[in-house]
Amino acid sequence: MAPVEKSSSLTCSLREQKHSQWEFPDWIPVAHRWTCLSDSEAAPYLPAEEKSPLFSIQREGIKDDGALYRLNRFSSLQPHPERLDVSFFVGGPVWALEWCPTPEGSAAPQYVAVSCHRSMEETHSVSGLHSGPALLQIWDLGVLHTDSPNKARLAYAIAADYGCVWDMKFCPSGAWEPPSAARTHPQMSRLGLLAAAFSDGRVVVYALPHPGALHHAKTTQVQCIATLQVGSVQAGNASECGQCFSLSWMPSKPHHHLAAGFYDGTVAVWNLLTKSLLQCVPQPDASLKLYPFRCFLAHDHAVRSIEWCKADSNFLVTVGSDRKIKFWDLRRLYEPINSIKRFLSTEVAWLLPYNGITVAQDNCYAPYGLCGIHYIDAGYLGFKAYFVAPRKGTVWSISGSDWLNTVAAGDITGELVAAVLPDLAVNPLNVKRSSDRRFPVYKADLLPRSPDGPERSEQALPRTHCYSEMVARSYIRFQDTDLRSFQNFPSREPMRRMHTQELKAELSLDRLQMEALHKVRFSPNLDSQGWLVSGGQAGIVRAHCLAGLASGVGHQLLPECQARFSILYGDTPSSPGPPEHSLLPAE
Repeated sequence: MAPVEKSSSLTCSLREQKHSQWEFPDWIPVAHRWTCLSDSEAAPYLPAEEKSPLFSIQREGIKDDGALYRLNRFSSLQPHPERLDVSFFVGGPVWALEWCPTPEGSAAPQYVAVSCHRSMEETHSVSGLHSGPALLQIWDLGVLHTDSPNKARLAYAIAADYGCVWDMKFCPSGAWEPPSAARTHPQMSRLGLLAAAFSDGRVVVYALPHPGALHHAKTTQVQCIATLQVGSVQAGNASECGQCFSLSWMPSKPHHHLAAGFYDGTVAVWNLLTKSLLQCVPQPDASLKLYPFRCFLAHDHAVRSIEWCKADSNFLVTVGSDRKIKFWDLRRLYEPINSIKRFLSTEVAWLLPYNGITVAQDNCYAPYGLCGIHYIDAGYLGFKAYFVAPRKGTVWSISGSDWLNTVAAGDITGELVAAVLPDLAVNPLNVKRSSDRRFPVYKADLLPRSPDGPERSEQALPRTHCYSEMVARSYIRFQDTDLRSFQNFPSREPMRRMHTQELKAELSLDRLQMEALHKVRFSPNLDSQGWLVSGGQAGIVRAHCLAGLASGVGHQLLPECQARFSILYGDTPSSPGPPEHSLLPAE
């Protein structure tokens, strides 16, 4: 636990220096920009599936009752009273997921932004632009105390017409205020600032109000705060660089820079606070159109992921479909600090304490036995790559927790694994038994079932990419690990199953990968630092608490942060609310 304690204390001290209490004071949600939509007006934006696939949940140490669940669209299961896991159905395959940041010690309700495809079989060509209806959902998970779990509910949803969302990022700090904040009408208390990367090539920034400020409005339309696009005032064209696949918000105050990666390999950086008439153009609807102050060709193909260095915002890393990982100094963009060509990377996570990144990879170029999660030094220390965890199939998403010094990754086989990193300020070449550092959070399996219900061993899964046929003849089984304690962990069944999966997992690419996990995100907030949310092809989003890791960190840091928060804000906050474009209710 020494690296965890070191990382959490360092994160706390760095956030005191790099984070802010209040930023973007002019970007406040305003009530008169919101228009309620009727059910018929909201219908084109809703995901097509009204019911989830059948699924069951087996929890380690609890006798399985064999119950099968099917959730309505925008509904959730009651959290388990002991294990605290939360499950809800968003309506389609999840491809964008992000936590809303809250101040340390606020004890505020936690919110998650989710975006999914409208259809279970929807596909997109990476080379073209795609427009059409999309829905950004804001889910309220409640105050995530370990003793009183809350049922997840859809707070509201934002309807947009810019195509599907590939990435979302919240402003890291200074955008949240208590729902009880004194605001005179028409202003509403602000929950956060959310940037979304759309498939028509534009980036849109929304100012989200607390849900209570909308007075229970369920479906609304609103203007965005700002639209970010490449080009210039005289030659602005949202389609110039193709789709936008990745976003990263500058992690240090005043958070005024936002970087985005595009299909043609371009990285654009915007100054959100600029007053330049060449970069900021007011629009008739009172929003802003912003043009980048810096653009450079980072890769020969699409930029898959982009991350700022949290300790020094002059540095960022990009990974592209040209199989290269590049570290950049924004003051010297004529060449990267370091360029590494290894494999096809899908996503990166840059943890605060270290001079390197953890990388998730596609298995198409990986040598046998070396596909998975790697830690790669930026080049300053010269360490060789450290193999964090092997994976049999493509790892779609990776996320890191600065508080816990831990990374988590979800892959195409439906397994969510987490790994506690060693102290990577020291050469990891000497790390022994790295297999004991990783553990499964849960495993999703697609199993056959008869029309009458229970599975039969003689049945086989249909070899089809048709969702309706697949969902009629199969169900998903989630096998959850008991994460309250890691006692005797190497000998426990989930660990044995994980090690077997690492060697012998089956990849059935001739059927719809219903169990695949596409997005994983650790909570960045101290109040929920042990919580992990994940979602994938089935449209079922799940939240788990790594209580065995998080309890020590919380007991140490939370009381001091809560005292500081109460001095700054007075009373502790109550529950918050919805955003823009179009909002939809839970069923």
